[in-house]
Amino acid sequence: MKPFKGSLTPGVYTALITPIKKNKVDETALRNFIDWQIEEGICGLVPCGTTGESATLSKEERKQVIQITLDQVKGRVPVIAGTGSNNTQDTVEFTQWAKEAGAQAALVVTPYYNKPTQKGLIKHYEAISKVGLPLVLYNVPGRTAVSLSLETIQTLSKNENIVAIKEATASMDFASQIANTTRDTLTLLSGDDFTFLPLLSIGGQGVISVLSNVIPKPFVELYTAFKNGNLKLAQQIHQKLYPLMQALFIETNPIPVKTAVSLMKKCDLEFRLPLCEMEPKNLEVLKETLQILELI
Repeated sequence: MKPFKGSLTPGVYTALITPIKKNKVDETALRNFIDWQIEEGICGLVPCGTTGESATLSKEERKQVIQITLDQVKGRVPVIAGTGSNNTQDTVEFTQWAKEAGAQAALVVTPYYNKPTQKGLIKHYEAISKVGLPLVLYNVPGRTAVSLSLETIQTLSKNENIVAIKEATASMDFASQIANTTRDTLTLLSGDDFTFLPLLSIGGQGVISVLSNVIPKPFVELYTAFKNGNLKLAQQIHQKLYPLMQALFIETNPIPVKTAVSLMKKCDLEFRLPLCEMEPKNLEVLKETLQILELI
């Protein structure tokens, strides 16, 4: 696999929630949460992705969250800043800002709503790559209504500034095609927690995780076990955590994960509309799952 550039390393990256209090970014909660994540052994942090409610944050708030993250991390782990949007020029400018702010890489989602052609997607990423910050492609068609084709991924993998792909189609067939054809040019990362272990088995190098917001250390231990050749232990951890993987997607992400973190007293339970509180029956399922794992 093509190695990450700079100080990026394979492993478990947390797609950070964004704590909100009284409709403002809760800086204190975010800083405390970052410290806890690092203490738990997380490989790196990804602020302002889907899980960070980036779609409902203003550009200034996104900059605030990324800047707080970089300041609190202080170089202890890599930071991959979520800079993607459905506007190429805005994404270029935001990625340039992230580079100057000190991010180690940028996570760039396929442009949503526009439904660009594959040619348009290539042009989009090529334009952003000229900033010179390592890019992680983010393929999540369930959110964006457009998917990177295998041929497009192969083309983009040849770009020296495009170093990885967060693959979130949940298709092991498609992931296998990516792994088989870009093994020497692109790092494959899971974008769905339940595919983390299967992706490792076909050559994946890590995950950008929702679950690790709630229980980071065991997910890191799963990765370590697999890398050390202890497949049985990795399977046991996967099986233990699988009910939580399911519960965290019982409603739209990041509603359940933020609810879980709030139940753990690490942030207030506050969302930006149109996201809102969980349905009572789903909340009970989440609570029961957290209790079984002794998280609350």
